[in-house]
Amino acid sequence: MYEIAIYLYTLGVAVASLFSEKVKKMWRGEREAFRTLKAKVEPGARYVWFHAASLGEFEQGRPLMERLRKERPELKILLTFFSPSGYEVRKDYPVADIVCYLPLDTRLNATRFLKLVRPEMAFFIKYEFWYNYLHILKRRGIPVYSVASIFRPGQVFFRRYARSYARVLRCITHFYVQNEESRRLLEGIGITAVTVTGDTRFDRVLQIKEQARRLPIVEAFAGGRDVFVAGSSWPPDGDRFIPYLNAHREWKPIIAPHQIGEAHLRQIESRLEMKAVRYTKTTPEEAAKAGCLIIDCFGLLSSAYRYGRVAYVGGGFGVGIHNVLEAAVWGMPVIFGPNNRHFQEARGLMAAGGGFEISTPGDFGSLMDGFSDTERARAAGRKAAEYVASCTGATERILADVGL
Repeated sequence: MYEIAIYLYTLGVAVASLFSEKVKKMWRGEREAFRTLKAKVEPGARYVWFHAASLGEFEQGRPLMERLRKERPELKILLTFFSPSGYEVRKDYPVADIVCYLPLDTRLNATRFLKLVRPEMAFFIKYEFWYNYLHILKRRGIPVYSVASIFRPGQVFFRRYARSYARVLRCITHFYVQNEESRRLLEGIGITAVTVTGDTRFDRVLQIKEQARRLPIVEAFAGGRDVFVAGSSWPPDGDRFIPYLNAHREWKPIIAPHQIGEAHLRQIESRLEMKAVRYTKTTPEEAAKAGCLIIDCFGLLSSAYRYGRVAYVGGGFGVGIHNVLEAAVWGMPVIFGPNNRHFQEARGLMAAGGGFEISTPGDFGSLMDGFSDTERARAAGRKAAEYVASCTGATERILADVGL
């Protein structure tokens, strides 16, 4: 049944590629993967394979790859992606020797792929459990590690009707999970090769902080004032914070929307009752005179957070909040919407006293009024930074445990 489902999915992707540029890139990339491997795999080289579904999983695997490259340079790194949103952004990632899509999970593809690469071990990041690849890896005696994985009671693996599919988890040599609940759930279905190591994203955000750039335009805009940074925001997020910021000019807002299309940027500007400038179209001198700075490009948000006193992270009124850790690592309180139940780092941040959930514009206003007290904001910020620091170290624990 699984094999039939994969072939039906393949047919669906082929048809969808005629209408979607994103799907077309994935379809083309999967077909080109074998050509890439034939051209780049070095005979006799020792490969460690990392697979990430998309960009978020890549960021979780990145600390492992970079530590491996530094400490074991004789090993080659193969990095595969499923989604174009990961591959297109990181196809030139210099730490990996080969970057390509992972061909769909048919027996033929998996056999052909593993025959070409012959990895010494494989790391699957977070949720990736490819049935055929994992079974063939197990038959060949190649160790497979699930890294930064997290499990919840409602997942298919723990439903009675899906116990046969859950057998795929037995192909994993060892699970390095984010929390104790995940360990208990796996133990409940007879899987005991599990270690609670936490989330490698905490290690990654510390790396990001250390590599953060100075941004002269943002420095000029801040000018020593109280800065509010809204990262990865969507229109429903703006519904909560823009009215307050229009009425409280003591705050200097930086808005970095999740989507930077022209229509969305204009929509933000139309709602602001202050002079707004776009990062790519301004100068330090002009930014210093502006009431709001809009980050209209990618790659700057993690560095822009350093200039804030309070952060807001978007997505909590949609599919789920974005990366709260990139803000928290800078030692500031982090506000977000209610869709955070499946985001352990957000729940942990709230429990530590550094994260704050809101639902209404009134909730947001009450929090911001409180954070006008500098010491109160600093105290919450310290708790946020301490929470991040307390959760680091997963990278070292995992690599030491697997013998790398």
